[in-house]
Amino acid sequence: MPTDRDLIYVIDFGAQYTQLIARRIREARVYCEIVPHTSTWAELRPHNPRGLVFSGGPASVYADGAPRCDPDLLSGEAPALGICYGMQLMAFLLGGRVGGGEHREYGPARLAVNRPGLLFDGLPREIDVWMSHGDRVDSPPPGFEIAAVTSGNVTAAMFDPQRRLYGVQFHPEVRHTPQGREILAHFLYRICGCKGDWTPASFVEEQVAAIRQTVGSRRVVGALSGGVDSSVAAALVYRAIGDQLTCIFVDQGLLRKDERSQVESAFRESLGMRIITVVAPERFLNKLKDVADPERKRRIIGNEFVRVFEEEASRLGEVDFLLQGTLYPDVIESGAGSAAVIKTHHNVGGIPADLKLKLLEPLRWLFKDEVRQVGLELGLPEGIVWRQPFPGPGLAVRVPGEVTEERLAMVREADWILRQEVAGAGLERSIWQYFTVLLPVRSVGVMGDERTYAHPIVIRAVTSEDAMTADWARLPYDLLGRVSSRIVNEVPGVNRVLYDITSKPPATIEWE
Repeated sequence: MPTDRDLIYVIDFGAQYTQLIARRIREARVYCEIVPHTSTWAELRPHNPRGLVFSGGPASVYADGAPRCDPDLLSGEAPALGICYGMQLMAFLLGGRVGGGEHREYGPARLAVNRPGLLFDGLPREIDVWMSHGDRVDSPPPGFEIAAVTSGNVTAAMFDPQRRLYGVQFHPEVRHTPQGREILAHFLYRICGCKGDWTPASFVEEQVAAIRQTVGSRRVVGALSGGVDSSVAAALVYRAIGDQLTCIFVDQGLLRKDERSQVESAFRESLGMRIITVVAPERFLNKLKDVADPERKRRIIGNEFVRVFEEEASRLGEVDFLLQGTLYPDVIESGAGSAAVIKTHHNVGGIPADLKLKLLEPLRWLFKDEVRQVGLELGLPEGIVWRQPFPGPGLAVRVPGEVTEERLAMVREADWILRQEVAGAGLERSIWQYFTVLLPVRSVGVMGDERTYAHPIVIRAVTSEDAMTADWARLPYDLLGRVSSRIVNEVPGVNRVLYDITSKPPATIEWE
């Protein structure tokens, strides 16, 4: 990244909201990256960050093994904002007093601003905020002033204007803090001096230049699934290097109905890209035989994909790079930085250690909605940009348990019915993602006056902004009724339809 570009580092202390902080900063047109709390100022300083944001976290600053940070991050050389645990750690490291226990605050709270400063300038003197903490700052460090308090005179915000260090006990990144985006914007623009130069157009311009410099005159094969991530990645690289890119589409037997023909048509006819189609369902299904563990499935599929790409690259001749549509959530959920491993994404943890090609991942630091904005900037058809997200492992992660052709056929047909009915209801753009899951259990039913013992299908539909968090979609009852009736009547082996009403967290969007 150019050193004159706005850059904010989010220091991650293991909070559930860390990714949301990054989202809010990006929404303010400022580029940011999440880095682990073990990062040192010596490592970050050469990248000329405009500021630092310390995330919250579940620990107490006094607990054994509580995450700490390099004290030089608080030297004042770059402005810093501590959020929740980040504020407590700031106070603890700089000589303040942190207490805990008796005054826990979870949920909505009313905050009284007594010294607005730059952080609260122009905002009401009383604002609603969202709290989620046990410890509290009893006494700010030397040089700090208390900017705001909640009931009981508990410190809710503090600042040291000389060192440009700020702390808030509440969470400005969540929607339950209505003025939270303004508070973050004040930190970014008034305190850090950001210009707001993070836009889809600037991203495309930077990446095209970077791809040309990285690739030079060499050749690239692109992993194309037809989903928005791989499609935007392919369009971006195609703009940079043209016919040096050859896309490879693999029909691994785990696709949705009519997927192959739709992808080939869209990319050959609409975009004019060179595409090789590899039809290999037997190869993948043989590898998945008797495999039920979802992590093993993902790794097997990721590894096999790479082997196919390597084989095709060797047939093409001199190829040096493998293009993937890896996104920031893929990296985070696969266990990057301080994050726990939620599930290994096939394009992150499924990459074999002996990969012969160099990875090219131009979207690695983007969230899904940002990828769509970049796709529109590149001129991709809306039908591709707004296409339903589809996981790289395909229907294999929508068939919990062993993957067989019979089970794939059931979930594939049920998914087709759901997509038809959602489209007929005009709801494609209002639902982030919707699909069906076939459970590896059976239940008793009755059809045509006869007993059945067949599988249940689960409908999963969610609303989201970036796939990091999601809520279950409130689909109309009549729509659910039509889908259920059609699935039970049209899909052999299914006699029951369920609707998943779990948010993310605690669930993930996909079942595996």
